[in-house]
Amino acid sequence: MQEIAIKNIMIGKQSEDSENYQEFLKIVKEKKIKVNLLEAGQRVNIEKNLYFDVLWPNSDKTISEEALNNNSLVCKMNYQNFSMLFTGDIEKIAEQEILKLYRDNLELLNSTVLKVAHHGSKTSSSIDFLNAIKPRVAFIGVGKNNRFGHPNKEVIDRLESLGVGIYRTDENGEIHLIVDDMYKIKSTICD
Repeated sequence: MQEIAIKNIMIGKQSEDSENYQEFLKIVKEKKIKVNLLEAGQRVNIEKNLYFDVLWPNSDKTISEEALNNNSLVCKMNYQNFSMLFTGDIEKIAEQEILKLYRDNLELLNSTVLKVAHHGSKTSSSIDFLNAIKPRVAFIGVGKNNRFGHPNKEVIDRLESLGVGIYRTDENGEIHLIVDDMYKIKSTICD
């Protein structure tokens, strides 16, 4: 934020204050950046046929346990027949709340690609949540030899048991996703 020109910022509605958040607010004020606080039920239109549905956080169901992680912004990008679910750092407790919130409309969670929550932590990617999403491909953003041991073997096993293709930045490097003209995954290129 200090180095590049930014007109708008979209973040999840905050449930907890911190030094980092106060520094963020200070920079936003100094640079006169517009901040949009997003929460469940909102839609962000990008262009024709491309939009994000905000699925979480929900002001009515704020989670106090590991609040910064469990109230992470969860969005589903929709582009024609292709979709990708971005899950932030949510853990199982937030996954359960999301499943409850959308229990009458679970197909809203179905996504072609899943950005695995919390770097593949053992506290995330429960089987019930994965069954609701039904991803064909999963991306895990994680550093090599990280001190947390991410991604967790159980998470990898759950994804593999569902036949999900897995791409990890610690093994594959930067991941590029290409979607063809029929709005299906054409190829995933790893550099």
